Amino acid sequence: MLRVAMLSGWHVHARGYANQLKNMPDVEITAVWDEDSQRGKSWADELGADFEPELDALLQRDDVDGVVVTAPTNMHRDIMVAAAGAGKHIFTEKVMALTVQESNDIAEAVKKSDVKFCICFPHRIEPANLFAKTAIDNGLLGDVTLLRVRNAHDGASANWLPEYFYDPIQCGGGAMMDLGAHPMYLCRWLLGEPKCISAMFNSFTAKPVEDNAVAVIEFKNKALAVAETGFVSSHSPFSLEVYGTAGSLLIGGVDGKVHLHSDMTSVDMKGWLVPDNLPERLPHPIEQWVNGILHGAPIYFGIEEGIQLTELMQAAYISYKEGRKVEFPII
Repeated sequence: MLRVAMLSGWHVHARGYANQLKNMPDVEITAVWDEDSQRGKSWADELGADFEPELDALLQRDDVDGVVVTAPTNMHRDIMVAAAGAGKHIFTEKVMALTVQESNDIAEAVKKSDVKFCICFPHRIEPANLFAKTAIDNGLLGDVTLLRVRNAHDGASANWLPEYFYDPIQCGGGAMMDLGAHPMYLCRWLLGEPKCISAMFNSFTAKPVEDNAVAVIEFKNKALAVAETGFVSSHSPFSLEVYGTAGSLLIGGVDGKVHLHSDMTSVDMKGWLVPDNLPERLPHPIEQWVNGILHGAPIYFGIEEGIQLTELMQAAYISYKEGRKVEFPII
């Protein structure tokens, strides 16, 4: 049995993670901590768990084996360093932390305590995106020249996101820091090590943070990537496009399908194809975390991946704020 504490109901995904855990037979939610005591007490009652007003006290509990971190992003470093120091396994909402230094502090604490760590990268479990990775790695598209990933919704323009999601202190940014994490980690996973990045953000709704954002990344293999995101796009389906010297791959869009045109396919498979042999979906990240702790199963998104995402994010915000291209590594 894995006994889990929920650390804050701040993030919009917090309740979703709790519901997933409640539906797992070998998991029990035993405690809740929240920087907002009223919210935390209410949520603990809903979950049938104890509310602990002090984080240190919660981390000393014998009936807590692991924690789910869905607190404000600017609190991630201190929470996770403390959790690792107390020997608790960690599952965290993206991003890992606001700076590479903070992420490195977390990494050091996790490695020192030898606890399991998983960051939530849900788009990396999807069959279509796994197919893209295989197609690129196997040279089905030749040398990749351009990758475009778009992930956007209308949370700001339709006014359904919580107001604190526009707090530049708690969040460290806006649409790019939150929803833009998905295009960013997909670009890093698919194309490898980045060389430099340029970012352009604005606030269409006049929020304190950006709600409309684009980052252009050059990778060491000379491929370019465009990561698009926003809180001001209605009916904007996820899309991933890969273009190479020997083919093109289009994923998502209006029909949500995978479309491939490759010079590397056999003669009887020319033109645009809709592959039907996609890889099997991986377990959800929180399932990976639980199974990694209880059964030693693989956790595909860990410390290294978390740091890589933070590095892209920190560089993108430097680029936007200073109006310049930023080279990697940034520190």
